[in-house]
Amino acid sequence: MKDISYSVRIYKLETRKRANTTNYRVRWSVDGRIYREPFATVAHAESYRSDLLSAARRGEAFSTVTGLPVSWGREERAMSWFDFACAYVDMKWPGLAGHSRRITAGALRDATPALLTGTRGRPDDETLRRALLEWAFNSSRRKGGTPPEDLRKALEWLKQNTRPVGDLDDPAVARKVLEALSLRRDGKRMAASTVQRTRGVLVNAMEYAIELRLLSRNAIKDLPWKSTKSVRQVDKRVVVNPAQARNLLEAVRAQKPSGPRLVAFFAVMYYAGLRPEEAVNLFKRNLLISDEGWGELIVEEASPAPGAAWSNSGQRRDPGPLKHREKGESRVVPCPPELTRILHAHLENPGPSPDGRLFRALRDGGDLQESTYHRVWRKARHAALSPEEFASPLAKRPYDLRHAAVSTWLNAGVPATQVAEWAGHSVAVLLHVYAKCIAGQEEQARKRISDALGEF
Repeated sequence: MKDISYSVRIYKLETRKRANTTNYRVRWSVDGRIYREPFATVAHAESYRSDLLSAARRGEAFSTVTGLPVSWGREERAMSWFDFACAYVDMKWPGLAGHSRRITAGALRDATPALLTGTRGRPDDETLRRALLEWAFNSSRRKGGTPPEDLRKALEWLKQNTRPVGDLDDPAVARKVLEALSLRRDGKRMAASTVQRTRGVLVNAMEYAIELRLLSRNAIKDLPWKSTKSVRQVDKRVVVNPAQARNLLEAVRAQKPSGPRLVAFFAVMYYAGLRPEEAVNLFKRNLLISDEGWGELIVEEASPAPGAAWSNSGQRRDPGPLKHREKGESRVVPCPPELTRILHAHLENPGPSPDGRLFRALRDGGDLQESTYHRVWRKARHAALSPEEFASPLAKRPYDLRHAAVSTWLNAGVPATQVAEWAGHSVAVLLHVYAKCIAGQEEQARKRISDALGEF
């Protein structure tokens, strides 16, 4: 066979240091051609090198295409995509936050149709999507529950009708999967940020397949791929000015019955730059405020809402560390006098819950629901804004109040390092995301140009 060779050399382990990380690389040659495999830990790298040495000492033939022992490409690579994807989800599940679990499951669900093999007895597309997202790629449900009959049949069909993982060594198959991840169900292109996120999931899954010796290389990562540029900058049209913000907060107060209880909730986003998932987890103990004047808020935890099916707690919200921070880390944000007055009014009526939580549901005192504050916000926008403003992107989402807060700090001349600390960003991300919202620089630039032209 022309694609195999017994001329194999396995070299010493290589150590490569980059910034704060150290990678370990196994290097070997087959018939004079060099192959390399990187690993994050020295133990994994040494184990992989030891297996290569054992195969070479046994006199096994190596593939000149993959660089691996021929025996590694037989039974191991016959594992189906469906079984592998379930195993990958089980491996990742304990260490992922709820939103990341849902994103991972969604990416694997969208990749699967490109790897189906059969048509006989195939369930309809919607049933397959539900079976994959709600059961196959939800580790907790798959291990602890029984799916409805239609989804059970769909899962049985999927077990028998997905391609082997080893097929993803073929660039044509890998590209087909990437194309599937790039298209919405109506055939239109996904947003660039969504494609990048789901592609990242698939790249990571392929690395796990290599670790299990189901693949010889990561064809997804190696494949030339250019997606449209992701727009991450905040549109300055969404940013409200102080007068508009005050009008919106008053309009919130007028929305009965929930509005009066949510004025302070929206105010901490506008005046202190909190994310919604940080605001819902604010307690009385987090308020370092006097009777009036400036104070501070200590932001300790966030409570995103991935849904009960994806959270560790089994509840819709899943309390955890702040975004981009380790567990136990907090950040301090300023509380201007106007916010201090609003918070004192909120502490008097309706007051915090028995455990000190500031914002809670009106009826049962439980977690504040997104549907509640989004509904109040839509009504407040309609009441406070002109028809033209209401139809525009201006403060379309409650999150845009945070954008307004950060933009106000930057435009007030607060140093970017300080704003980044308050907002929970790095300086580089802060300046990139809010580049279009920093006012005053264009006028200064025009004046400098005019002065320069005037000299001539």
